[in-house]
Amino acid sequence: MVIMERDTETVHEAYAFVCLHCGHGWEEEYEIRHTTDLAGHRRADYFARGIRVPSPLTRNDCPSCNLGPIRILRPGRVNSTRTYLA
Repeated sequence: MVIMERDTETVHEAYAFVCLHCGHGWEEEYEIRHTTDLAGHRRADYFARGIRVPSPLTRNDCPSCNLGPIRILRPGRVNSTRTYLA
């Protein structure tokens, strides 16, 4: 089954993350493609470094310790919090 797309809008967003378990912090930029198909259904696909990835808003584990919880911050906040976590 082929689903035809009617509209695609691309936006760029960045998020900062910090693991509340181990203190690891990182930032990631995303290209988000919002698509509306011919039936009117909307979908958002996230890409990081050209690779399709799950939404960062649903991420629940740390790439450093594989635990969590994870806190999402405004971009640029990781470097400012690292001085307090050290």
